[in-house]
Amino acid sequence: MTSTTAVARTAGVVRRMTARRRDEEHRASTPLELFFDLCFVVAVAQGGARLVHALAEGHPGTGIIGYLFVFWGVWWAWMNFTWFASAYDCDDVPYRVATLVQISGVLIYAAGVPRAFTENDWTVAVIGYLVMRLALTAQWLRAAVTEEAGSAARRTAVRYAVGVAVCQAAWVALLAAPTDSRRWLFLVVMVAEMLVPVVAERSQETPWHPHHIEERYGLFTLIVLGETMSAATVAVQSALDEHEALGRLLPVAGGGVLIVFTAWWIYFAAPVHERLVSDRQAIPWGYGHFVIFASAAAIGAGLEVAVEYAVGAAHISARAAGAAVVVPAAVFLLTVWLLHARHFKRGLAQQALLPVAAVAVVCCVFAGEWAVPAAGLVSAVTVAVGVTLSARSAVAGGPEGTPEARQPGGAAHGAKEARGE
Repeated sequence: MTSTTAVARTAGVVRRMTARRRDEEHRASTPLELFFDLCFVVAVAQGGARLVHALAEGHPGTGIIGYLFVFWGVWWAWMNFTWFASAYDCDDVPYRVATLVQISGVLIYAAGVPRAFTENDWTVAVIGYLVMRLALTAQWLRAAVTEEAGSAARRTAVRYAVGVAVCQAAWVALLAAPTDSRRWLFLVVMVAEMLVPVVAERSQETPWHPHHIEERYGLFTLIVLGETMSAATVAVQSALDEHEALGRLLPVAGGGVLIVFTAWWIYFAAPVHERLVSDRQAIPWGYGHFVIFASAAAIGAGLEVAVEYAVGAAHISARAAGAAVVVPAAVFLLTVWLLHARHFKRGLAQQALLPVAAVAVVCCVFAGEWAVPAAGLVSAVTVAVGVTLSARSAVAGGPEGTPEARQPGGAAHGAKEARGE
């Protein structure tokens, strides 16, 4: 006879892919999701390495454009998986196999990044996307089958499957386009891709989980910042192996650590899930993270450029080397403020802190060789001032820590926003 345990295990091999609940308790990232995220480190590192080379050789225009294109591919692939998993992750064998296929596609895409960046040859990258999208389309069709016939949820899942398939066909067709026009056509397909969720969820939103989404985005932010620290460390190590430049490298390393630590501090200072009550807030917030992720990774590339300049290996000016770090750092500060930090600040001083800090960080470029340590000092002061202002606000009777205070306009406004008013 089959034991109860054996039956339970067999039942867990294939489960019904039912929609998750938005109010589900203890909804956290799974080990499979964390493993999926780590596989993107390879693609992020590939794009960052090409950006370093372009900036160090004095080609910022082509370098930044190429970087944004390849990073968009990384970010969008991650987005597709993350939001689907938040709504329909059933963690059975077919789901895990489909995720493995998507991971394989990510690695293929990463292998195609160098050619896409330097030669505008997207063949390998598109093949990687094709592998990912075959699995993703199958996942959406599986979700559609499990929804009630004629329901809004089934229509949403079918729209996603069709939209993903059509856009992937466009990527394949893009390979036949003239080389000079590929990047302009890339923008067209990119817009089409980003419209798929807007159109698909027109009648009913997928049941993504606010806490889960907040955690997933936070974890990917940590991974990108960690990649930044790793890249900068390797650059310093390589420079020390070849040059006696410790005195010039220490200020860059110190300033870089302060910048990255500040980036971590301000990003995780706000309870974002309290605002993610519908697609009205979630889609702009989720899409805006392209800038956050890309700028965070670019800080690491900029630190590598600054290290190369410090040892005389970069063919650029001191200001250009400093700008490679301070510009993405300022973009990160400003974007985090725009997307969510500003919704949890009270008073003019708190609201103005991050925008003013972003401007001050950019101005550090005029410090020449001391741009990175100067930007690090500004970043550290920003954190110190922010902590002081928050403490004073709490003492004055307006604690940011309470849910009522965090909601823009108070609890009444939060309730209205939740109802879509």
